[in-house]
Amino acid sequence: MIAAATGFFDGVHLGHRKVLTRLCEIAKARGEKSVVVTFWPHPRSVLQQQAYNLRLLTTLEEKRDLFKEIGINRTIILKFTKEFSLLTTEEFLSVYLKKKYDVDTLVIGYDHKIGHDVNETQAEMIEIARKVGIEVVRVNEYVDGESSDNKGVSSSGEIISSTKIRHILEGGNIAKANSFLGYRYGLKGVIVSGKHIGRTIGFPTANLKLYNPLKLVPENGVYSVYVEVNGKTYMGVCNIGVRPTVGDNNEKTIETHILDFDEDIYGLDLKIEFVDRMRQESKFDSLEKLKEQLCLDKQQARSFLCAALPHIVLR
Repeated sequence: MIAAATGFFDGVHLGHRKVLTRLCEIAKARGEKSVVVTFWPHPRSVLQQQAYNLRLLTTLEEKRDLFKEIGINRTIILKFTKEFSLLTTEEFLSVYLKKKYDVDTLVIGYDHKIGHDVNETQAEMIEIARKVGIEVVRVNEYVDGESSDNKGVSSSGEIISSTKIRHILEGGNIAKANSFLGYRYGLKGVIVSGKHIGRTIGFPTANLKLYNPLKLVPENGVYSVYVEVNGKTYMGVCNIGVRPTVGDNNEKTIETHILDFDEDIYGLDLKIEFVDRMRQESKFDSLEKLKEQLCLDKQQARSFLCAALPHIVLR
């Protein structure tokens, strides 16, 4: 038998983690496997519900890794199609969870619903699950100050959601987004050749091309970041934007200056983890003025990231 949770879980944020941690506890106590049944691609991209502005907090690979970190034994990926979207609550619970995957316990969040007939209340959904032989364990939302290890809401009492985190990142508030996620938000891609202007003023940058174009890129600005490349972790300064001082078009770029680093890494994988937003992107009167500001950015980033070193090991 299997204990499971189901959903898209974009971001695998602290609200999701409460559900998934409870899932692991139940599975362990009953000697069962803990399983997450999730979907790909995102339902909005299939159903065309404002799909043009859809951006994801986590790629499929990142979600799998985060599930594993939490202690989930297995992740099942169901292909989301228009036909799949028409399944009723009973069809999904009976055909997929019960018959196909032998689920006997389903752990759900406080507002989670399943199936095309979304007019069903959660109580009705739980009753349908009981009828097909699945016990439902409902995990309540966190309330601010509920306990000393409260991680489901912010200190302001806001309930965490993937949508809210997207808005926060789009506003550039990395520190708040990270506090909601429970980890540092990151981007992964390959290093591609740029115009090498940074190198001419003593600030070479790694120009990142994202592996998944649907991954949400934070608001334009200058950020302190940790950088993973070639199996090692470094400190860095990342600029997201159109490079108004040296750019000749409006193409958005993600460029990172890696501190204390001077190696040829074109074509290699790169991951950046955002720590804080230092300033907005600005246009300077000259390259010399830009260089002066970059020196200040570098000093500020080094100071801030060194203070955060207990949370990361530089290799």
